[in-house]
Amino acid sequence: MVVLRTVTPEQKEVLWNLLQKYLYEMSRFYDDSIGPDGNFPYQYFDCYFTQRGRQAYLIERAGTVVGFAMLNAHSYLGRAVDHVLAEFTIFPGYRRNGCARQAVQLILDTRPGRWELKYAQKNSGARALWLAATQPYAPERIRLEGGEEVLAFTVP
Repeated sequence: MVVLRTVTPEQKEVLWNLLQKYLYEMSRFYDDSIGPDGNFPYQYFDCYFTQRGRQAYLIERAGTVVGFAMLNAHSYLGRAVDHVLAEFTIFPGYRRNGCARQAVQLILDTRPGRWELKYAQKNSGARALWLAATQPYAPERIRLEGGEEVLAFTVP
């Protein structure tokens, strides 16, 4: 059973550390460079602790952190949206056992409205997860330059 826990300001460093592991993994699909401090920059990280409309969650299973999700309301397409899944991961050792699908369902079930999420088309695992998870909402698929795709859909 997967549980979502809101990241508190006291857990900011935990989220930062997890985000770095995720950004490293995503560097296979994007041309992101490591900064001079040895970390991947993430311009909006502090905003998740200071701005309304941004939310970060730790994803736990049996008391162990297995991933995280970061949501905001900033459209990739310039549209009016209620929710954008900006970042999401289940770490490799916890994949392929339903954690991702459970976490996504928990997120979507509690947030009706217009949604967007984006992934690299060459990330076959992400593509499979997102197409399956959003299939009940008949997502519109929009290809962007740079090999990315956005799914736009509404959760009733």
